[in-house]
Amino acid sequence: MEKTCCPSYTIRLRASDFVPSKEQQRVSKRIQRFVDGTLEVKKSVEATKDPSISASACSEASSSGTKESLSNKNKEKNVGDHITNYLSEQVDNVIRTCSESGQFPCSVQLPKASVKKVSQAKRKLLVEGAEDLMYSSNIAFQIAATIRQAQSIAKDASRSAEDNPLSPKIIAEKLAASLDQLANTNGLAIRACNGHINFYTATTQVSSNEDSHIALGAQESATERKDFSLRKSSVHPQGKRRRLEIRLKRSSFDPEEFALYRRYQINVHNDTLDLVSESSYRRFLVDTPLVPVQPTGDSRVPLCGFGSFHQQYVIDGRLVAVGVIDILPKCLSSKYLFWDPDFAFLSLGKYSALQEIGWVKENEVHCPSLQYYYLGYYIHSCSKMRYKAAYCPSELLCPLRYQWVPFDIAQPLLDRKPYVVLSDFVLLQNGESSQPLVPENVMEVQGDENHNEDSNDVLIDGDDEEEDGDDDEEDDDEFESDDDDSGPDSFGQTSVEIENGNVSDILIGLKGSRLRYKVCNLILCMI
Repeated sequence: MEKTCCPSYTIRLRASDFVPSKEQQRVSKRIQRFVDGTLEVKKSVEATKDPSISASACSEASSSGTKESLSNKNKEKNVGDHITNYLSEQVDNVIRTCSESGQFPCSVQLPKASVKKVSQAKRKLLVEGAEDLMYSSNIAFQIAATIRQAQSIAKDASRSAEDNPLSPKIIAEKLAASLDQLANTNGLAIRACNGHINFYTATTQVSSNEDSHIALGAQESATERKDFSLRKSSVHPQGKRRRLEIRLKRSSFDPEEFALYRRYQINVHNDTLDLVSESSYRRFLVDTPLVPVQPTGDSRVPLCGFGSFHQQYVIDGRLVAVGVIDILPKCLSSKYLFWDPDFAFLSLGKYSALQEIGWVKENEVHCPSLQYYYLGYYIHSCSKMRYKAAYCPSELLCPLRYQWVPFDIAQPLLDRKPYVVLSDFVLLQNGESSQPLVPENVMEVQGDENHNEDSNDVLIDGDDEEEDGDDDEEDDDEFESDDDDSGPDSFGQTSVEIENGNVSDILIGLKGSRLRYKVCNLILCMI
């Protein structure tokens, strides 16, 4: 652990204490919306629903499918470009009208407008009600900057850059007001918001318009007439509901699972076909050293029994993910998950972890010893492995003393150094001294100076004065003897001459410190 570049720590979570984060809650809601048919998805997800289609058939169709997908993307991009170009031309026309009417300085060459589509991810970051925001332009900021620069060059004292009344907000409001006719003609709601010109779908922004079909209108050009239309779905469009099944089965080879595993490894991890063989798959995820234990009908064993399992996630009869897990008397241990690349947008890795944690909580009722969820090894020096700590509150196992340490305590220590003895810092935090590696039945820590004869032993420094101080001095003389037989050995320890064979209470020096040991059955254990 001290030498490796990637020290690994066992990580676990008490399922009953789990508190999902906002991101984890969003994953669950996204899956639910997908099942309900209210989540907009790409057509590629619906392309291969027949589970009987073999992996070879999928590979044969991949080339043509890729070309068709690229063609569809190009078509969608072209339509989107046409719409944004059309809106940009309309804004330019309004800017020209404002300049001719004297609202903007005629002598200043104003920039061309650019309207851009607002991405779905950006809409989520905006305020409530921005779900219907489709397009936006920041041309008002560019116009305001251009006018200020021109006035500054002209050194117009009456209208300095500081006194310029045409702020981006005012300019955006002027343009939005002039674009009202465009809104009425094309079914768009146009508003100025903090200097931006925003184009909304009209179904929620304009209550009088109940039509869900938005026609962006037509504009005559020198060469052709272009018609643009945009279909706006409702806030919760009721699509086809899907059936999600989660099946738990004993670990065994399944050709359908292997085909999915091969597809996952090649597409997600860029493995080559020769590396993803059936034999390697069997060794990795099918073969198990665990002996299956069948349910006994009592609270000692859950209803599924103990052993290695594959948890299948099936949507409308199509296998989309497989979680490889071990169910043990005290925990569910997650070993691996592979999923269909077509369903990457569902974050199936996070969703499966949430399902496995939920499984532990549910089965703890039937089997009280089943309390923990193990996520394998946590490697802090590997960024790809840090996601495991997102399931809070988790614990890391100290690899030296096998004590569980809260991750909140371990994280700042691992930020400074890849490998640390986690339990050392827990002892210091609790006000205790870090103990050397001596079996617990040999060495015990004494709580205070006023101890009785039966209590065991504290770290003693040279200035402590106790009732047995004389004995301590005598022991010190023996410890500091120049006799060759009492010199330090290869481990930095020192032999001590025992008088009368009494080793039940002895003071030993170890690397400059002195510790008192109480040894049972006349055996002195030194490591």
